[in-house]
Amino acid sequence: MQIRRLLPYLSQGIIVGLVVGLIAVFLMTDTFTNTKRPVVVFNESAHNEAAIGPQATVSYAGAVSKAAPAVVNIHTTKTVTRQFSPLLDDPFFRRFFNSPEIPRQQQQNSLGSGVIVSADGYVLTNNHVIEGSDEILVALNDGRSAPAMVIGADPESDIAVLKIALDKLSVITLGDSNMLQVGDVVLAIGNPFGVGQTVTQGIVSATGRSQLGISTFENFIQTDAAINPGNSGGALIDPYGRLIGINTAIFSRSGGSQGIGFAIPTSLAKSVMTQIIEHGEAIRGWLGVEIQTLTPALAESFGLRDRQGLIIAGVFSGGPAAEAGLEAGDIITEIDNAPVTDASAGLSLIAQTQPGSRITLKGLRQGKPFSREVAVSKRPAAR
Repeated sequence: MQIRRLLPYLSQGIIVGLVVGLIAVFLMTDTFTNTKRPVVVFNESAHNEAAIGPQATVSYAGAVSKAAPAVVNIHTTKTVTRQFSPLLDDPFFRRFFNSPEIPRQQQQNSLGSGVIVSADGYVLTNNHVIEGSDEILVALNDGRSAPAMVIGADPESDIAVLKIALDKLSVITLGDSNMLQVGDVVLAIGNPFGVGQTVTQGIVSATGRSQLGISTFENFIQTDAAINPGNSGGALIDPYGRLIGINTAIFSRSGGSQGIGFAIPTSLAKSVMTQIIEHGEAIRGWLGVEIQTLTPALAESFGLRDRQGLIIAGVFSGGPAAEAGLEAGDIITEIDNAPVTDASAGLSLIAQTQPGSRITLKGLRQGKPFSREVAVSKRPAAR
């Protein structure tokens, strides 16, 4: 009887002993093997369509149908004079010919693109598309064509304005290129290789690209939308069909698209176009200085601790800067109280200043602070 009474207690003791033993074995195993159990961490979020944003657009046909009718093909012709034979360029071979040098004229044709920006017939394109042309023909998307008159061109920004005499023109809507962000979807419309109007799609790869050697005033939109020869002067649009850039150049080792294209933002193109139409040329401020970005190497050579600013590499005799007493080697750190650290940005800031106004330059001369007020002149036309 006593054994039966003790059985429940013995059973409980055995069970507790087994549990304690298992725990001990488990702990001892982790201790002796010195292993750490992996911890899985998930980056989770509740499904919220408002937070994720709208679904991706599956077609940009609406944007293209809105913008494409305003994108035109530009056919240019120029007369090129060449020698009858390349051998005649060499005086040695020229002695064996009794006839004098016989020049030969050839017609050289090229293709580009443009964008109709006004119901009055104004067409925006690149200067390099029409530069040196004797004849310019604009072909519309609806099949019509007309000769174009050059209203004006600005080689320093690579912008040209044409005008055609046709009615019922499709006009593109201008967007705000200042609102562009890296990653925004863009579409390029133009006439690559003369195959006809073509649309390519990509994103904004970068904004504010400069120091590319394409033009004097550079503030390019970089995109991976395919841009090829013939696309120059065409439209870069947003998914709503609004013009946000003029396709201008490509970076390529093969001559074809490498996913690096550049477009002039509408903010710059619009400003230059307006000045060309209203004044016949782009009007910019000028100080008569050559400036360079102050690099660490230059700063060290001048013994400067502060390595940010612009260095005046040269001063044009008789120019505004020379009259204000600026000298080569001066370091400019501020223009009208705005810090400047990049030569391209400083050049643009001066160019945007109205000729006839005065600006204040602050900086260092031989390590000592100085300030000069300079009267801004009109920038001479590019030659």
